[in-house]
Amino acid sequence: MMTTYNELYRQSITDPESFWANAAEELHWYKKWDQVLDLDARPVPRWFKGAEINTCYNALDRHVESGRGEQIALIYDSPITDQQRKISYNELQQQVASFAGVLKKHGAKKGDRVIIYMPMIPEAAIAMLACARIGAIHSVVFGGFAANELATRIDDAKPDIIVSAYCGMEPNRVVQYKPLIDDAISQASHKVSTCILKKRSQTTCELIDGRDFDWDEEIAASEPADCVPVAATDPLYILYTSGTTGQPKGVIRDNGGHAVAMHWSMKNIYNIEAGDVYWAASDVGWVVGHSYIVYGPLLKGCTTIMYEGKPVGTPDPGAFWRVISEHKVKVLFTAPTAFRAIKKDDPEGEYLKKYDLSCMDALFLAGERCDPDTLFWARDKLKKPVVDHWWQTETGWAIAANPLGIEPMEIKPGSPSVAMPGYDVQILSEQGDEMSAGEMGNIVIKLPMPPSCLPSLWGNDQRFIDAYLSSYEGYYLTGDAGYKDEDGYLWIMSRTDDVINVAGHRLSTGQMEEVLAGHADIAECAVIGVADALKGQMPLGLIVLKSGVDRDESDIVKEVVQRVRDQIGPVAAFKIAKVVKRLPKTRSGKLLRGTMVSIADGSEWKMPATIDDPAILDEITDALQVLGYAGKS
Repeated sequence: MMTTYNELYRQSITDPESFWANAAEELHWYKKWDQVLDLDARPVPRWFKGAEINTCYNALDRHVESGRGEQIALIYDSPITDQQRKISYNELQQQVASFAGVLKKHGAKKGDRVIIYMPMIPEAAIAMLACARIGAIHSVVFGGFAANELATRIDDAKPDIIVSAYCGMEPNRVVQYKPLIDDAISQASHKVSTCILKKRSQTTCELIDGRDFDWDEEIAASEPADCVPVAATDPLYILYTSGTTGQPKGVIRDNGGHAVAMHWSMKNIYNIEAGDVYWAASDVGWVVGHSYIVYGPLLKGCTTIMYEGKPVGTPDPGAFWRVISEHKVKVLFTAPTAFRAIKKDDPEGEYLKKYDLSCMDALFLAGERCDPDTLFWARDKLKKPVVDHWWQTETGWAIAANPLGIEPMEIKPGSPSVAMPGYDVQILSEQGDEMSAGEMGNIVIKLPMPPSCLPSLWGNDQRFIDAYLSSYEGYYLTGDAGYKDEDGYLWIMSRTDDVINVAGHRLSTGQMEEVLAGHADIAECAVIGVADALKGQMPLGLIVLKSGVDRDESDIVKEVVQRVRDQIGPVAAFKIAKVVKRLPKTRSGKLLRGTMVSIADGSEWKMPATIDDPAILDEITDALQVLGYAGKS
């Protein structure tokens, strides 16, 4: 039996078909595949051609039938509402089957889309699994998005049904979902006919007769629905991620390859077995929530945790330690931002001393680059392995990681370690030449990608090809730049487009620029991502006013901040803007965003040879210093 990482990795690259066929044998298939890998499929090769599967059956029914029904499947822990629920596999299967029946009653069938706009409550996972049960395609939209962003996704996915709740809960406020949904539906060209809403005691709302239905009433009258076999290549879900144009990209995840990769990753990357408690402290609106709150742990037969709270403030910086200790969490997976927040509020780790964390084996971090300081702090305080790993919404699971379940490897702070089986990761120059160890270049993945990676974008093959496949023939472009060291460890250094990473959330600065540019007083603008000690990056706006505008600049700044909040949502975290006389450009008119970022962050930079007027950079430096960036003000 192969035991080393190198052996497994080599097999996955030289003989991917037998590698992934072997992994697939551990799941239930209604019909086995005609072909493990269809290299002739377009725009990219596809996995498990001809096979039929149901993801919900593999996540729930399979475990119930094998005698694990009494095991806890999901723990809901909400310090904000002071509630906890423990749901067994038996109970979860019954609730999912009942809600699948509700969806069927309202006309949902195989291939139809359902948008889920939910807080972190068990019903969010139930709605996702219910869609999977009947072959409907779910698209979860993060509750921090404003109505306009929800409307954009309605128009792209064209759902007939939206599943939501009366409200979401933040530590200091109730987020009213119903007005946002009503606003989004009125903005969208595509008309949604049905909304199913889960009542929450923290607010009330008026249901619209004939369109809006109460979750609990519908469940009570429901006829439970069985699992429906779907093609392995049929979509399980659509998840939108920021695109550089402002128009979100609908990443498609297929059923077969996704289930295989999720199941394989639990043991091999996280060293998790059936019956273990696994906690991904994220949100179901993001890919981490899909992969490792819902699908990965349940496919493996674990107990997963849905946490409606924050790392600090609910009630204190010991919140995570309480959850780990109380629920016997073996592995925690979260974003570095969470640990930076804990470290800021409790630098000595005093709260940690109150709890027994002997149940915990490891901490995994992802979503943004983990700075070495945060990694050292977590490792020092927890006395456990702290593993940074790197992946994307597009891939659904780790491109690079330290595979604790195969062979724990040396941890190099600042690196997500090595490529995972199936990912032939290469570093290429702009001309397409492979770079030597230590040399920066574009990080690409040679086709075929492993199972679970996106086969296309929803309804837009051409955009998928243009965005990911057109730069280098036969390679997927990750959009990240970096290098490999002598040991084959990967180092992710920066994005190659305008997407920034705020607390693990990918956001488009181009989209924010569009919102700013819509302000009546603004002639032009630039939004850049600047380094932030807590969130990794924060957006910062530089705005040039139209000539003749004679208003208080602070009023205009307040207005543009509010515009971004209204049109994109609080998730954008856009709070900083400054009026400047002009913006630095090349002679061809291209904004020098990269140079402005370097100035803001106090990094070394060179005067661009093509700059139109070098004096502008001094003006920008002065403006940034007033805001507390670019060195001392």
